[in-house]
Amino acid sequence: MSDEVLTEEFEVLESIYPEELNRISDRELSLIVEPEEPVYGLSDFKITLRVSYPPEYPDVYPEVALEPIEESEREEDELTAEENRRLLKSLEEIGNENIGMAMTFTLVSHLREQLTVVLLERAERIKRAETEKERRAIEEEEAKTRGTPVTIESFLKWRTAFLAEQAEKKRRQDDDLMKAWTPKEREEARRLTTRMTGRQLFEKGGPQALNLEDAALFEEGTESVDVSMFDRTERGQTAEEEGSGLHLSDSD
Repeated sequence: MSDEVLTEEFEVLESIYPEELNRISDRELSLIVEPEEPVYGLSDFKITLRVSYPPEYPDVYPEVALEPIEESEREEDELTAEENRRLLKSLEEIGNENIGMAMTFTLVSHLREQLTVVLLERAERIKRAETEKERRAIEEEEAKTRGTPVTIESFLKWRTAFLAEQAEKKRRQDDDLMKAWTPKEREEARRLTTRMTGRQLFEKGGPQALNLEDAALFEEGTESVDVSMFDRTERGQTAEEEGSGLHLSDSD
């Protein structure tokens, strides 16, 4: 094609794309291309179509390249390698169908259509990724509130630790309570709280070691003695009465 014919095609393109087209030389141009339809979340997406025309054009397909626009600095504003490959292949196919004719306008129109398709697919992938991210976040949050499933082994382990903790707590409370007591009172309280059960007495000394009082008060299953219920006043009065009792001699 003569330079005059190519110049004529350039003039037509400049009238259609006055703002988008940049004439680099007599045989090369670049043109900013947008999707034919806006895509949600990617409405500002644009690319640059660069076309170089060999002397044999339009009897041969021109050299075509897709580039990001110069002012773009975000990675999401660029085509991926796969998207770029797909678009160039599609352009070549449509170009070969128009060999022998001025095809730049056809290439631009086809690129806009295919760019819309590519961006819709990208938007769908982004949406799926966001949905999957939300699903995982919900599952992680539910796992936190759901806790660890209870098994027999885990319950027994928890129960042993819980009882040990309660026993230690009770011991500290008793120690605090008995700090103001006399040594005799503390000894009496400890004796009561550590008295053996009926079964322990029986196993240790046989039936004779288990008197009626022990059987009635310390049968297995009876609640343990609470130090806080230990009546210091009553114990003191009992001791005084025992000490002040009358002792009559045989001669009287």
